[in-house]
Amino acid sequence: MKSKNMSTYTIKIKKKNEGLEAKEELLLLNEHGEEVSALQILRETEPHRVYAFDGQMGAGKTTFIKKLCEEMGSVDVVNSPTFAIVNVYDVEQPYKGEVYHFDCYRLKDIREAMDFGAEEYLYSGNYCFIEWPEMIDALLPDDTVWVKITPLANEDRKLEIL
Repeated sequence: MKSKNMSTYTIKIKKKNEGLEAKEELLLLNEHGEEVSALQILRETEPHRVYAFDGQMGAGKTTFIKKLCEEMGSVDVVNSPTFAIVNVYDVEQPYKGEVYHFDCYRLKDIREAMDFGAEEYLYSGNYCFIEWPEMIDALLPDDTVWVKITPLANEDRKLEIL
């Protein structure tokens, strides 16, 4: 993992009631407390395409990836690929193409990743968002962007681009 911190953001979860359901809205705040688009992460790290999301269970990796895909124009339901290992989402505007979402938590070893063709996804030129990336660290491109999400005491999250 790279050690130079590029940026730090705060993720706030705003709860709002819609009828009988309570929905959560994720807000990303820059260092000045101003709301920014989740796409800011992609803009800041262009032209990189592979993102390794590091954080403990329940830190919000899947929630943030869902927000990213929605803002990228995903026309698919974005959810954790825990059992499928990789989900493919189509995105429209402002991005066009496919996004690959990995959850490597259940992999026993790197050979399993090679068996499902992880390298083809990682080097496809499409965006790849990887949860539990340490399981496939040896396969990741050298220019992988590391995103660390850390829960804070007040239910906010700290997001660091490393």
